[in-house]
Amino acid sequence: MDSAAWGDQLAQHSRVFKPVGPGPFPVALILHGCGGKTPFLEDYARVAVKAGWAAVVVDSFKPRGVTPLQAKLTVCTGLAVRGHKRAGDVFAMLAWLEGQDWADADRVFLAGWSHGGWTIMDAYALGERTATLTGITDAEPARLRRSVRGALLVYPYAGYPALTTRRGWGAEPPPVWSVIAGKDQVVGWKLPKAALDRLSRDGLTVDELFLPDATHAFDDDHANDPRARYRPDLFQEVQAYFTRALEACF
Repeated sequence: MDSAAWGDQLAQHSRVFKPVGPGPFPVALILHGCGGKTPFLEDYARVAVKAGWAAVVVDSFKPRGVTPLQAKLTVCTGLAVRGHKRAGDVFAMLAWLEGQDWADADRVFLAGWSHGGWTIMDAYALGERTATLTGITDAEPARLRRSVRGALLVYPYAGYPALTTRRGWGAEPPPVWSVIAGKDQVVGWKLPKAALDRLSRDGLTVDELFLPDATHAFDDDHANDPRARYRPDLFQEVQAYFTRALEACF
């Protein structure tokens, strides 16, 4: 499938937030975790709007026919829709933005939570195998270099078979902001840190916010995982961090 066709399908199930006015606005693409699109991500979208950005909360599962229960049983366990496959959504949404008159498709910020962070990282790490492994026939690393100004990775999954620690991100990657949770019992903190350290060694600008008392999904007040503990204070801290990242890329 080409990126425009898949982008249209994704957009039908995604939600767009825009500042007042005609635009064009820079755009933050917000990618959910393995459990699917949840309401707390819309709060981050509103943060982007206050910073002068449009935001699109992308639903990667409904277009694939993946229900919330199926997501828990198959995506969260690594059996389906792994990061390299879902990375095609990034290229598809970039193509879709090119057809939206309210969007500045050359000023895009990628923000991913957990599985969404893995998705962003694999989109860069795939390199010459991008089209083959994503299934998006016209997916090219050059599109990322042309359009993306920065990335936020919040408690990203970076264990096997994620590619960043082994492969890096190739030429002309964007600056990265990251949030690591010190009490994360889902993805841990050591493997995300190792991936970020690889990017730093490769010369990327990498900013790390380490939250020693945070669990996985600490910013999701509807998280149904017993390993997650909601922390509204840390949620506010990360919203402010997101704002600073967007302002740095405006």
